[in-house]
Parts: sequence; structure tokens; C-alpha cells
Amino acid sequence: MRRTDRLFEIIQILRDGNLHRAQDIAERLEVSTRTIYRDMDTLVASGVPVEGARGVGYMVREAITLPPLTLTSEELEALNLGMAIVAEAADPDLKAAAERLAAKVDAVLPERTIAEADAWKFAVYPFANVARGFTQMPTLRAAIKARQKLHLTYRRIDDALTERVIRPLHMEYWGRVWTLTAWCETREDFRVFRVDLIEAATPLPELFVDEPGKRLMDYQPYTDTSAPG
Repeated sequence: MRRTDRLFEIIQILRDGNLHRAQDIAERLEVSTRTIYRDMDTLVASGVPVEGARGVGYMVREAITLPPLTLTSEELEALNLGMAIVAEAADPDLKAAAERLAAKVDAVLPERTIAEADAWKFAVYPFANVARGFTQMPTLRAAIKARQKLHLTYRRIDDALTERVIRPLHMEYWGRVWTLTAWCETREDFRVFRVDLIEAATPLPELFVDEPGKRLMDYQPYTDTSAPG
């Protein structure tokens, strides 16, 4: 089970409002108790209303009133774009409501590690930059489905521009930040790109096929649930 799936399962276990021991959750999910301790730390850091302690147990201290929702990537994209647009509105009440809604969405989207959350600053990422990233979404989605190579113009964290030719493999949402996992032909290795930092994505006439070592399943974080590199 991928870690993101396990975090979701833990939330479902805690939804009944009862106190659950880490050992019992670990046995149910077939992982170690230490793994559950780390998962609980991640959920708390992500904003999920969990309280408890090691050796005592854990429970959700507030009722989650909405039933579980399974959103497609397009539906989540639409929700995030709507929040981004409203948050840029002049109406302070609407802006505040969008920020509260975004915080609630962030809280129920499990993140991989606390360290990664700190590094990416998920919860405080500027809305305007998020909205900018959506301009590339149609091209990226189409290329993933068609297995079509892309030429990227990408602005790194240090503000330097770089040119890459990639095989787009997978997009993922990390709490107001979308990432694109790809095999980078230029670097001959896997790379994870922040979608909002992609300046241009141009489809190339060349298609690609699955090759051992260059597939999503070959990317280490998807096989050992560690953080993207």
C-alpha cells in the first residue's frame, strides 16, 4: 500500500470518533507501530484534527461532516482553480472564505512527510502562483495520455530558466501545488517539476513507449513511498 493510500485509510479508521491504539491500526494495515506513529505526525502537521499520544491512542477530535469524496484530477483541478480565482477577488469576505476552504481541503489531503511539507510550504503557497500553473494543465494532461514527449521551459527555484525534453508520466496534487513526475531526456533521470514553475510546455512530434527504468513504476518514491527527489 502506498503511503498516501495508507494515510487515507487511517483517516477512515479514525472517523468513528473512538480512541484507536497505534498497535491496533498497525495490525489492521499490516505495518509497524513506528510507521503509524510517523503517519500520525504527518496527519497532524497536515491539519487533520487528530489528537492523542504514543502509548495512549488517537482519535479525531472534531466531526468531519462531509462524506468521503473521491475526486478525479480534473475535478480537483477545477476546485483548486476556483479557490484561486475567488481568493484574488476584491471582496474580503469571499477572499477569507476561499482561504478557509483551501485550508480544509489541505487538511484532508495527506502529504508524504513533514519535512517535505515544510520545504514546499504547502499551506501558505500564494494563490496567484497556483492560478498561473493551470495554464499548462491541458497540455500536460494530453501529453501524459498520448505518451507524447514535451519540450519544457522551466523556471527553477533560484529563478534560473532551464530547457528540458521530458517524458511526462504523472501529475499529483500536494496541497495547492501540483507536480509533474517525468523522465527527463536531458538529464537522463527522473525529475519532479512544479507545474506553476513551467513557463512553456510544447508537444513534440515524438511519442514514447514504456521502457524498463524509465516508467513511473521504476521511480523510487513510487516503490518505497519516500519523498520525491
